[in-house]
Amino acid sequence: MIPARYLMAATLMLAACGGGRSNEMPTRAAFANGPIQVACQTGGRSEANPALCRCIQFVANQSLSGGDQRMAVDFFKDPHRAQEIRQSDNPRHEEFWKRYRSFADASEGLCSPYR
Repeated sequence: MIPARYLMAATLMLAACGGGRSNEMPTRAAFANGPIQVACQTGGRSEANPALCRCIQFVANQSLSGGDQRMAVDFFKDPHRAQEIRQSDNPRHEEFWKRYRSFADASEGLCSPYR
């Protein structure tokens, strides 16, 4: 059986394919919007820009549930909250953190051209 991590990575790589230049955002990513995109744009970070935030939302749509996205939005508002979740002994938080790390790794790889 193929681990879910590899399936997600393959899905993201395939989603990134769209022809044209290799650093072009997948067409659907160019229009991605949602809670992560809004938090990214309004979070006050100097490196945030519309293309980067839409790309990150695109990856979130592929890898995080709506509930996971809502929890991740808190990290933009309160970065210490991420540390609390990461260190939590709550099994739900531990499972969320695994998904979140996979999302973060995937978005870093796919969205780095937009920084």
